[in-house]
Amino acid sequence: MSEKFHFEIDRACGLVRITMSGFYEAEDVAAFVEARKKAHAALGLAPNAHMTLNDLRGMKVQSQDTVRAFQAMLTAPEYRSRKLAFVVDRNLAAMQLERTLIARDAKIFTDIPSAEAYLFAEADAQPMRRFG
Repeated sequence: MSEKFHFEIDRACGLVRITMSGFYEAEDVAAFVEARKKAHAALGLAPNAHMTLNDLRGMKVQSQDTVRAFQAMLTAPEYRSRKLAFVVDRNLAAMQLERTLIARDAKIFTDIPSAEAYLFAEADAQPMRRFG
């Protein structure tokens, strides 16, 4: 388990909760991508049927290389979330995130209850598609 990120799976809700902190180097991004792949597999959902809540309040401002790596990861279609919410502090890291998300339909919040309310809003709810 990395000290920089942690995944929690909520199979009943089809939700991946991610907590990230610190400064990321290329090897941290690679480890994160592998852990994310395992988390998505553990949900047992069809591709792109899951929701993601990512708590970035512990993140530091990242290098441009790291920002580009995360941007590429966020635009990869095979792990695209049905709904995506980020929780951030209002600082320079939040501004970096906003630039990274230009090509994504994601929402940014400053607290977890607001992010959860968005993710679980009935008006936007779609049935989960499970494998098998």
